[in-house]
Amino acid sequence: MLLILLPVAPRSVAQADSPSEYQLKAAFLFNFAKFIDWPPSSPGAPFAICILGQDPFGRALDDSLQGKMIGDRQLEVRRLKDKTEARRCRMVFISSSESAHLADILESLRGANVLTVGETNGFAAAGGTIEFTLQDNRVRFAINTDAANRAGLMFSSKLLALAKIVHDEGPSKGGG
Repeated sequence: MLLILLPVAPRSVAQADSPSEYQLKAAFLFNFAKFIDWPPSSPGAPFAICILGQDPFGRALDDSLQGKMIGDRQLEVRRLKDKTEARRCRMVFISSSESAHLADILESLRGANVLTVGETNGFAAAGGTIEFTLQDNRVRFAINTDAANRAGLMFSSKLLALAKIVHDEGPSKGGG
């Protein structure tokens, strides 16, 4: 089971010969995309992985995804200036620079088949789909299955087995 993420197995980001934190996170994004059953989209449309807010990846995301495909769709990296553009993406990395606007961003994506990923503390519990965390200098992730269900995304059981599972917090818990 662990072989599915072997190319991006969490490694210490402190080791000199290891990939950087954001190289690892870029590889995780690609692997997340491969282990989700995605609802149909426009034929021929690229698989857009978008960054909303300040870009912490630099060239790491572009470099790691260049020439890769998800199914029959070419991967494309987009950097967004406004949350309204996010509905045209398959996956949106919401930068921690947007933490003050997180609730509004997530609400604007409600009902869209968009995977939201972030690294802000509490991102998944606040309604984001996947939250990156660092534990003992290793990249880990939590999946909010409530958010995945709202977005119409089916995660592979292999991916779910590697994640910490969380649910929505607060008054909107269970809302759809």
